[in-house]
Order: sequence, then C-alpha cells, then structure tokens
Amino acid sequence: MAELTLHDHASAHREDEAGGGEYAELVRRMLLALGEDPEREGLRRTPERVEKAMRWLTRGYGLSVEEAVGGAVFDEGHHNMVIVKDIEMYSMCEHHMLPFFGKVHIAYIPNGRIVGLSKLPRVVEVFARRLQVQERMTEQIAGALMDVLRPEGVGVVIEAAHLCMMMRGVEKQNSKTITSAMKGVFLEDIRTREEFLRLVHSTHGGM
Repeated sequence: MAELTLHDHASAHREDEAGGGEYAELVRRMLLALGEDPEREGLRRTPERVEKAMRWLTRGYGLSVEEAVGGAVFDEGHHNMVIVKDIEMYSMCEHHMLPFFGKVHIAYIPNGRIVGLSKLPRVVEVFARRLQVQERMTEQIAGALMDVLRPEGVGVVIEAAHLCMMMRGVEKQNSKTITSAMKGVFLEDIRTREEFLRLVHSTHGGM
C-alpha cells in the first residue's frame, strides 16, 4: 500500500472541515459492533466528533519540521548548552490508539546556529501528533534538530504516562516511561550528557 503524502493528508483535513466522511462511518460501525445504538441522542453526532478529534490529534502527518522552524534559525556565536525543559507533549500510542502524555526536555550545543526557543515545542508537535511509540518519537525529535541546526550535539529526554498501561492490562496508574536520545557530543562526551541529565532532573518538578 502506497504511503500517504502530505498532500493526501492535507486533503483529508479539508474533507473533515466539510463534514463527516469515511472515518465517521467506521466509527458508526464500531459503535454497532460494541453493542451501542449510534442513532440514540447522545451518540448521533459522535462519529463526526470522533473523526474531527482524530484528525486534530494526528495532524502531525500534515506538518513538517521545515515549516515548524520556518526562518527562525539564526547565525550566532553561542557555544554553551541551551535547554528547554517541561515541553508539554500529547500523543497517541500506535498499539492501542490510546493517549500518552508528559514532558519533553531538549538540549543542544550550537555550532554557529541557534533556533528561536518557541520553535522547539513546534518540532515536538510535528512528531507527537501522530500514531507513535515513545522510543521512536524521542529519536525523531533529536534527529530532526541535528538536521536543521547542525549543532555540536542534541539531547532529548521524554517522560510520559501511557493510558494503555493505566486503563487496561496491568493498570499501573503511577508508572512513568522515560526515554532518551543523545546525538553528537551528548553521545560522545559523558560529562556533557551528565550535565544535561543533571540539569533536567534538578530543575523540573515532574509531570
């Protein structure tokens, strides 16, 4: 099956704005399969609402890192670590299509180029608003920043709670998953990596 292009996803978003479509019909069929009546008052508009919500929650397929960053990359001789912590993140687990959410901490060491700080949360959104696994998303964010900024290194840590663990299966409400991706000097120099991790864990209050 051919991979959908950004144009295909943009078209799907435009179709959603015009009203319910194929996805809404699938939701109606799902309600029937669950033993519900999609025509009862409380559910009559649910398929269209679910379609619109899912288009929004997965809008990252129609976004790109280049668009998210725009022209906000500047030449600058700063060579010390830059950290943006506690970036709120909401995503959807691709295994059960249930949400996971938490905080993203990003650090990079510039190599003659810096990015507007507000653009880092936008880069997170590009990858978070898709069906995801946390491990892949962590690597994608780090790799994208390496490509865009060409810095000396990038470090990304994500701390998240997964509703697939909290609501079903083991039902562990207080569990938290932590993933990290280190590139460049963050991977090669243990002191740089430890400084980043120390600053993250000493200055943020958790989820």
